[in-house]
Amino acid sequence: MIKSILNYLFLFPMFLLTACGQNNKTDNKTKTSAMENIISKPNNPYYSNTDTTKLNVSDAEWKKVLSPDLYAVARDADTERAFTGTMWNSETKGTYYCATCGLKLFKSNQKFTSSCGWPSFFEQDNKNSVVFKDDNSYGMRRTEALCGRCDSHLGHLFDDGPEPTGKRYCMNAISLDFAPDGVATNSANTDTIVIGGGCFWCVEAVYENLDGVISVYSGYAGGTVDNPSYEEVCTGRTGAAEVVEITYDKSKTNLDEIFQVFFTVHDPTTLNRQGADQGTQYRSAIFYKNEKEKNAAQSLINELNKEVFSNKIVTTLEPLQKFFKAESYHQGYYNNNKNQPYCQMVIQPKLEKFEKVFKDRLKKK
Repeated sequence: MIKSILNYLFLFPMFLLTACGQNNKTDNKTKTSAMENIISKPNNPYYSNTDTTKLNVSDAEWKKVLSPDLYAVARDADTERAFTGTMWNSETKGTYYCATCGLKLFKSNQKFTSSCGWPSFFEQDNKNSVVFKDDNSYGMRRTEALCGRCDSHLGHLFDDGPEPTGKRYCMNAISLDFAPDGVATNSANTDTIVIGGGCFWCVEAVYENLDGVISVYSGYAGGTVDNPSYEEVCTGRTGAAEVVEITYDKSKTNLDEIFQVFFTVHDPTTLNRQGADQGTQYRSAIFYKNEKEKNAAQSLINELNKEVFSNKIVTTLEPLQKFFKAESYHQGYYNNNKNQPYCQMVIQPKLEKFEKVFKDRLKKK
């Protein structure tokens, strides 16, 4: 694989375009226990929970652990833009969970593709997984759908769905986490790694196509600010880096291959810069959660420094403290914005390079 990296490294030029950063956009025992459960949940976002015991958590506490976009929807009943991401029309088999607390809500065989542009279901997992209340806001009479465990806003229930129920559970995608079949029940065979290689749109687009990768989320790691916003990170003053959290199936890929892809599709020798994207938020970084990840990364760096790169690799190895999921419009950005100049001229060449070097390791469409 070192030969492959050597043969194809920097096969495509970096394009000096506008940087991606300039694009869009109480103390009781029960409560403490609930928050400890939420904060300490695994990095793997696919965790199963069928306990519908109500969580007694204040909005102030939720604000500390939820991304700003998820908090706006889940706790303030905001509505995300239609056709956000690919969840609304995905036909992948699996299970949908509450993104706030992890409660199991729906199975994929209860889902249908609706023209409304939001994930839609005709039935819930069980009678307690989703609860309802009247919503008379904005001069309308609607039925609000809430998580049965944490009472987070999910969306609304309508009477225009398919048989056999005739119901349409119209959900916000950001309110849901999804686990493909086999992942939620086989967590021992999955792992996660957090890496940063410049603009997270680029890195996410590449790894979504690697066989064995289950999910890729764009987000932030490092720095001194909890739950930083995209605008805060773009200032370069938070110390956070744009990163992706990769969840992968250890029976299909491994840490070594993930790192090999990483060092192939970005330039790890430029300090705090990838093309026109400049600043510490674009640094090349691997955020390790244990010594195994750190040692694997260091070993490959040592080998690449000897055999491939003429300039020294400046990739930082940093202990992972927390991963903060980025705002919803960053998720699946390339797939949703393929006609944008940045996607065509910066992300697309990286994808083509990846597909050429790792042609035998691509996901089957």
